[in-house]
Amino acid sequence: MNAAQEDRSWGVLSDLPGHPMMWVLILTEVVTFGLLFVTFAVTGAVHPDVFTAGRAQLDPILGGVNTLVLITSGWLAALAVEHRSIGHRKTARMLLIGSATLGCVFTVIKIVEYAAKAKAGIGLETDTFFTLYFLLTGFHLLHVVLGIVIIAAVTLHDSLDNLKTGTSFWHTVDLLWVVMYPLIYLIG
Repeated sequence: MNAAQEDRSWGVLSDLPGHPMMWVLILTEVVTFGLLFVTFAVTGAVHPDVFTAGRAQLDPILGGVNTLVLITSGWLAALAVEHRSIGHRKTARMLLIGSATLGCVFTVIKIVEYAAKAKAGIGLETDTFFTLYFLLTGFHLLHVVLGIVIIAAVTLHDSLDNLKTGTSFWHTVDLLWVVMYPLIYLIG
């Protein structure tokens, strides 16, 4: 068996875009975040007053803007894969740069939001809501930063397989935020 055949002998994962090992990571991330989402929802049901008061101190507009930023970034990443698949390498790279730039915009908005919370005296130990808020959104923010690094790497090493691998991770980061935003900012 040669290296190419060995790389593709991953069972059902072999049919997914990009490298199968990325899908192992994605599955791990989805399970981890899923458990965190369930923890957040159950804790919110147990302490509804604390969670209502906490949500009232969040800025759903900033969270909504960040949602649009990540969705747009994911769209640019998908377009990059499409353009790379038809040989438009330069266009694909420009779209990836746009995608990573929007990831940076998301990061800046999140830091602005954290700074506003700190200025108001709200931190990780304020209450159960904010402990979970900072843990969930902070963990996600780390994934956004990692995603930006991955997008930068696949922009430089832009084989179609690399683009599919990197953008698969980026789409997972997008999807996690699309679930996280209403769970944290809106529901309740």
